[in-house]
Formats: sequence, C-alpha cells, structure tokens
Amino acid sequence: MVEVSKTNQSLLQKQPKKVSPCQTSVGNELFQAIQDPVLVVTPEGIILDANNAAISAAKKNQSEIIGHGICTIIHGGSSPHIKCPLEEFLLTCSSRVEETTLPGLAGEYQLTISPVNDQDGTVRKILLVARELTSDEMRKADSMRTAQMAAIGELAAGVAHEVNNPITGIINFAQLLLDDSEKDSLQAELLDRIVNEGERIALITKNLLSFARENKNTNELIDIAQVVKDSLSLVEHQCKKDGIAITTEHSSKPCHILGNFTQLQQVILNLLSNARFALNERYPHTSPDKIIEITYRSFIETEARPVTQICIKDAGTGIPQGILKRLFEPFFTTKPSGKGTGLGLSISYGIIQDHGGVIKVDSIMHKYTRMIIELPSAGA
Repeated sequence: MVEVSKTNQSLLQKQPKKVSPCQTSVGNELFQAIQDPVLVVTPEGIILDANNAAISAAKKNQSEIIGHGICTIIHGGSSPHIKCPLEEFLLTCSSRVEETTLPGLAGEYQLTISPVNDQDGTVRKILLVARELTSDEMRKADSMRTAQMAAIGELAAGVAHEVNNPITGIINFAQLLLDDSEKDSLQAELLDRIVNEGERIALITKNLLSFARENKNTNELIDIAQVVKDSLSLVEHQCKKDGIAITTEHSSKPCHILGNFTQLQQVILNLLSNARFALNERYPHTSPDKIIEITYRSFIETEARPVTQICIKDAGTGIPQGILKRLFEPFFTTKPSGKGTGLGLSISYGIIQDHGGVIKVDSIMHKYTRMIIELPSAGA
C-alpha cells in the first residue's frame, strides 16, 4: 500500500470536490419533485431556473421563463415610472416571507425569498418558493391589511388635526394683511400666494379627515342604481369626448343599502376617473377597447349575509402587482409625477369602510383593472 504524505493530503483536501453526474441528477430530481412553484433568480431579478410546478403555474414553456425578468413572469410586468418592489428587494440579497398576489402564477401565495451564499459568501443566486394560500390564510391576510389601513387612518387623522389649526391661523392672518395692502403691489401678490397655498394645505387635511372618516354623516336608504346613474351623468360628456364607451349591467333585483348618497357618489366618481385615465394612457386615440364596464347586483355571501356588489372594470394600463397592497395608502399614486395626489383611493377606502363594506382591486398589467365594492344590503 502506498502511503500519502501529509503534504499531498493537504493538497487533496484543498481541491474542490467533484460532483458526480449521479448526484447532479438526484439534485435536479428533487428540485423538480417540489410541488410548489420554485424559481432561482439572480439578485438583478433574472430567472436562472424554474421547476415543473412553476412552469405549469405560469402556463409557459421553459424558454419563455428562463432568462426573463421575475417581475414580468410572476407580476405581469410593471409601469415604466414605477420600480418593482420585489426586484428592488432582491438587490439587497436579504431573506423575506410575504403574502402576495401573483397573477403570473394565477393565485395568492406565500412567497419565501432565500439568498444562496457561495463559498466566498457572495450571493449570486436567490431561491423563490411560492406556496399557494388556503382560504383561511387569505381571510387572515385581508384582516391584517384592514387593521393596517385602520392604523394609517388614525395616524392621518392625528396629523390632519395638528396641521389644521395652525394653517387656519396662517390663512386668516395673511388675509388680514392682504386686506390692508395696496392693490397690485408685490406685498399683495406674495400674501395672495400665501393664502392660496394655505388653502391648498387645508384641502389636503380635509381629505385626510375624509379618509379617516372623522366627519360622520347620517345614513339613509338609497338605491345603488341611482348612485351609478347620477355619477355617470357627471362624466358622460368627458368620456364621450375621450372616445370611451360606458356599459352597465345589473340584476333585476333592487340594490338597496343604508348609506350616504353623496359619499358613495364620490367613490364611484373617483373610480371612474382612474379608469378613464388608465384607458387614455393605454389608448391615446380611438379604440374599440376603450370601454368602462359597470356591473352591480345583490347576492348572498357564504355566511348568508346579503351583499350589494359594484364592479368597475377597464382595459387600461393595469396596476403593477407589487404595489397593490399600498394602493389605498394616503399620498401613494400609480400615476406619473404631477398627475395624481394619491388621496382619491384612500378617501374611497375610508368611505366604504365607514359603510361597513370592503373595496378590493384585481388587476393585471396591460390587460385590465377591476375595482370591486361590496356593501351590506339594506336589512342585512
């Protein structure tokens, strides 16, 4: 027997261990045997590998997935002016577990992000495992989001109250000085600007209070059909000018609820305005697809609770999936800079919540957006 010297033993230990073809085959078999969708991506979000479950869920072949961006495959893409939160997080090479909608995989998933360290500690690959959520887990996630929005509403109300009093004083004092100033003077011009900017701040605080539902109003029996009809009468001319057709569909049953007519009309107008903007962005000129579909009906939920549902759908630009959770936050907007305040949907959320209902969004980039409102029917 030939003895191996200590020097040779040391050299052999330092050499990288060779992986046999059998080991590689077993590893690939295990990867493909995982029932949940699994993707291997770079920190830049480029997909390196995908198991059979991921390919099946995405309804694509391997060549349509490998080498493409992760946001394009699982989210359906993103807007040019909005960065994908998932792709931004991957660059940090950190771990995370989150519950999210993945339209590219057709469902609600718990997404586990796990960086893979090389021998030198560098992260060149990141493992994404998507486990489909059960109905109970989805209800729990919705409850958590509702609680988060309630907390944001309380914070918004507190900030609005603190800002409202001093800004009212600033406006009043500036107005007094303006009344004593010479007309068309520089001082009068500057004071007029102070008054105008102060009133703009006052309007923002008023909207924040609306989001927090600080201004409660008396509810009465109203017909959703009348709310929709009156809302359409206010936007019909503008939509016609933009070449947008509006269709309505409703059940034969009456859709009565207890609510505030003006507030609910404000919600419908906000959603119609967003749908119109999305359609004009995708189709700057005339198109047969420039349609807003409005449906409303009453039905019985699984818990035997009568519900009135209103759905407003457009085939516009769509909303990136990565930001859907933030859609109802105050001052968050998907519109380009200067084209939205980010308060329309947050106010709408507060109004619907005040009516004991829920407002949900279903959207796929470059395909459609559906805003769904569910309110307790009268007598529920």
